[in-house]
Amino acid sequence: MKTSRTSPLRTLARRTFANRASAVYLALVGGAMAVAALEPLFANNPDASLIWVWPALFTFPAFGFVAWLGEAGWGGDAPTWFFTGGIVLAALLQSLALGTTWDALRGRRERRGRLTTAS
Repeated sequence: MKTSRTSPLRTLARRTFANRASAVYLALVGGAMAVAALEPLFANNPDASLIWVWPALFTFPAFGFVAWLGEAGWGGDAPTWFFTGGIVLAALLQSLALGTTWDALRGRRERRGRLTTAS
């Protein structure tokens, strides 16, 4: 008897990327990051760098830890790559949490029992 069991890596990828909640969340964060990256190219005002607050706010519960690490490690003068990478990692972590919650609330088809006749 062959069972169809998925690998842990495939389950991790499915929960992070391949469900509606995670896809909408990642599109929101990715769009905010794209706008934040393109805004300084088209804006002439000195406040153009403040646009990066939106991706950080969209990823805030997990990004708070990244901001704390930046403050502890570099004393408030952390490099840009640290915060940009932190936003990406925080978004992926929260996308995984959303996907796991989505699966738990929805219930997977594999976990549902099949109705059989009593023998």
